[in-house]
Amino acid sequence: MFWQLLANGLVTGSVIAIAAVGVSLVYGILRLVNFAYGDFMAFGALAAYAFNGPLGLGMVASTLLAMLATAALSLGLDVVLWRPLRARRAGFMSLFLASIGLALVLRQVLLLAYGPQPHTYRVNQYKVYVIGSVRLSQAQVITIVAASVAIVLVGLFLSRSTVGRTMRALSDDRALAAIAGIDVGRVIAYTWILSGLLAGLAGVLAGLVETSFDPNFGFTLLLPIFAAVVLGGIGSAYGALAGGLTLGVAMELSTWPSLFGGVDPVYKPVVAFAVLIAALMLRPQGLFGRARVV
Repeated sequence: MFWQLLANGLVTGSVIAIAAVGVSLVYGILRLVNFAYGDFMAFGALAAYAFNGPLGLGMVASTLLAMLATAALSLGLDVVLWRPLRARRAGFMSLFLASIGLALVLRQVLLLAYGPQPHTYRVNQYKVYVIGSVRLSQAQVITIVAASVAIVLVGLFLSRSTVGRTMRALSDDRALAAIAGIDVGRVIAYTWILSGLLAGLAGVLAGLVETSFDPNFGFTLLLPIFAAVVLGGIGSAYGALAGGLTLGVAMELSTWPSLFGGVDPVYKPVVAFAVLIAALMLRPQGLFGRARVV
């Protein structure tokens, strides 16, 4: 039972971690809380469904195309919405309200385009892999493998590539990075593209794990994602990865009967925020955040 719950937690945590990195990157560089990120994920999941279902493409090709479509949406919205707001020096609250409005608009557009009915990918829902005492569905195996590869690639990109290092420099001190000759506009564009790619992938993986999904499912994932961002340290991509995996495992293990009888699975999101509160009481800046002196 324990190992099964741990495996389920890694599946859930992997999805949360990938999405949390996308949120954290945007906040770290732009100081923008992207409340529409859950709807970006829903867009990616539904785009993959359109390629996989009606068009009949394979799951891998559908996922890649959905990631590209979500990245294009992310970059396009920066051009038509976020860049003009930055040019007008909109404040934090204005940006936050704009992101909430964008989330509502995206959700309604997706509902009009795809309808409120649930959608399912063309994968074998009944194929199961048995590893010792752990049973994983095909969707769960795909999620773990894809998420592991994505996490490694994102880590290498941020630590080894020139673009990744400039992103981290811009996140640390935007003014100093600009003085040092970094093209801020180009790095911001790369940030939105990477954030969109991660949103598309996280949306597809979440859709696989949940079996069926509708245009509203991204919103339900948003609070655990934000919790992972805060737990890891706001603005830290590596912290977001650690926070997502930690919350995913904690949420699943909380239902273990041997752990004080376990909690009802309905209350797993409550467990995530209980873990967040407990961790922040011990380390207010988050797992990978830096303490600040005012």
